[in-house]
This record gives sequence, C-alpha cells and structure tokens, in this order.
Amino acid sequence: MTSAPPPAPGLTRFNNTPDGMALAALREVCAGPAWGAALLARRPYATEGELLAAADTATAELTDAELAEAIAGHPPIGRPKPGDPVSAREQRAMAGASAPLKAELTELNLAYQERFGHVFLICATGATAEEMRDALKTRLGHTPEREREIARTELGRINRLRLSRLVADPQAPDPAPAPASVSTHILDTSAGRPAAGVAVTLAARTGDETGSDGTWIALGTSVTGPDGRCADLPALPPGTTRVRLTFGTGPYLDHGKQAEVQQDAPAPRDSGTPFFPEVTVTFTVTPGEHYHVPLLLNPFGYSVYRGS
Repeated sequence: MTSAPPPAPGLTRFNNTPDGMALAALREVCAGPAWGAALLARRPYATEGELLAAADTATAELTDAELAEAIAGHPPIGRPKPGDPVSAREQRAMAGASAPLKAELTELNLAYQERFGHVFLICATGATAEEMRDALKTRLGHTPEREREIARTELGRINRLRLSRLVADPQAPDPAPAPASVSTHILDTSAGRPAAGVAVTLAARTGDETGSDGTWIALGTSVTGPDGRCADLPALPPGTTRVRLTFGTGPYLDHGKQAEVQQDAPAPRDSGTPFFPEVTVTFTVTPGEHYHVPLLLNPFGYSVYRGS
C-alpha cells in the first residue's frame, strides 16, 4: 500500500505553529475570531484541500453576528487602510480607475452601507473597477437576507485565497506587493480654508531605497477642488521608491487675488511676485502603503507632513 505523501512545507509549518501565533496569522486572513478558532481546532491538516474545505465549513457556520464581525475587518472598496498591503493588493484594479469611477464607487458604497449596515464585500482579486461597480449596483437591489448570504460567499472566496497564500511553499517567491499610493490636500492657513485651483504634479522614481537607478518619471497633473484635495492623482508605477509632488502655488498666492484674506500678512517685499511660485516635496514610499501628504500654506511659509 502506498503511503500518503507528507504535507507540503508551508502546510507543515502551519500545522506546527504554536496556537497563539497560528491564531494571529488566521486573524490576518479573516477578522472573525470564531472562524480562526474553528480552523485551529481542526489541526493538523494533511493537504491544502483539507484545510480549504475546513475553511469553507467554518465560514458557513458563522452566526449572523460572527459574520458581521468578519465583514467589519474589510475596508471599503477603493479605500484600503494605511498599512494594509493585503487589501491594497487585492484591490489593485482601483489604482488605475478614473476619478469619475472612483467617485461613483464611493457614492454607491455609502448607499450600500446605509441600506445594509456593513461594507460592500466582494472578492476583488482579478476584478476590474467596472466589474465591482456593476456588482455593487446589482446587489443594492437585494433583500438584506439575500445580501447577507452573498457577502458570506464572497467572504469564503477571500478567505480561501488568503489561506492559500498563508500556507504557500516558503521557498516560492512572494508575489510582488501592490505599488504605494499617494494623496494630498492643501490648506491655506492664512485664510483658514482649503486652497482650491492649485495644480499638483506627481512624479516618481523606481529602484532601491535611494531611487538611484532611474530618472524621475512625470506621471501627470491634477488640480485641487473646493475641498483642497486632488481627486485624480495618477497611480504610481510598480517599484516606486520615491515620490515628488510639485504644487503650483504661484497663481494661488498672487497678491492681488489674495489681498482680502491676507490683510495681516507682511507687506510685499518685491513687485508683487508670490514668494513661493511653487513648492516641491520629495519623500520615500514603501510598496503596499498609502501616503497622504498635506501642504499647509501661507504667503511666507509652508509645512508638510504625512497624514492619514
């Protein structure tokens, strides 16, 4: 009789990991503690298929409250949390979505949450932004009971994919993380309001942490809206290690346009040319993370910081 082959190295590692560490790893797969506890209780697993079958069973057995807890661990589509490279990688199709499509998804997401009381959950791996929007529109018409079961199915699909990555062969190369993403807004601190109509140009460099193996790549320009934010900054290319934001502050700071809101500012020391015709900010980024870098601006000073 031929004996069964031993479990794959990654699965053996998972089977032998201490309970506390294994449970923490499972929480990265699914935020629901009941789901992780169910998988932990069934160790060891002889094959990955056996593990995935146990995962399906654990998802199916979640109570409504436990399902809600698991769903709550997922960010809205298009808005992965900073420091959450897993969700960013799964939602990578959103990085190249147009500004109108992102805005439409945001509006639909809010309508969905208001109707069902939880985030719209979909297995985003391999799905385009348009496909996710269309699914959202369709599912908004479901009853809460039907939508709860569809969300359970999507959660099971996500759990399967993440679990397979968790027990992958440790010798296999890791998949490339999603590129970093960048956003910004400008606050005019002399007027106490957002700075609208300012052009913001985005450029990137790739390579090692010094960005030393390439030249700057101009990616495009956006303009701040009434809230001082850029809604459509271009996506960063894979491998980006440094980012440069150039704010075209000159026209905004033109003394004539700002006269009313700059009454207490120092008297101009020149012919009226803005002191800061532009502001350039360069910073390093890590793949899979989001960087919100606001500019606090006044006619004779500015500051920037990494926000959230």
